[in-house]
Amino acid sequence: MANAASGMAVSDECKLKFLELKAKRNSRFIVFKIVDQAVVVDSIGGPQNTYDDFTKALPPNECRYAVFDFDFTTHENCQRSKIFFIAWSPDSAKVRQKMVYASSKDRFKRELDGIQVELQVTDPSEMSMDIIKARAY
Repeated sequence: MANAASGMAVSDECKLKFLELKAKRNSRFIVFKIVDQAVVVDSIGGPQNTYDDFTKALPPNECRYAVFDFDFTTHENCQRSKIFFIAWSPDSAKVRQKMVYASSKDRFKRELDGIQVELQVTDPSEMSMDIIKARAY
């Protein structure tokens, strides 16, 4: 199932692991990468993993897509969860790689039904916990 615009396919494993994160909550985050014109799962963090573990799973010089299941308590003291889609495109990544990830992002994101918040990130400071909390509420 390649995308005509970007020529990018999405592996069934990507969709399956995302559905498991969303429905079963058996993972905290999933990092995806593009390999040979297809989006595949790069790494998965278990439910015990933290946001810090997630940020460490993103390579400093390469682009990635990621989803993070963020649990929080509202001002009304209600437990909530939001699924963040993060397009990680560090300034130090190669220009061609950034272009491939940018041109495939919307197509890939459409495959993941249930994304609630999207962040385009070029530097770790753009996805600090304060920013995550502010976007979740």
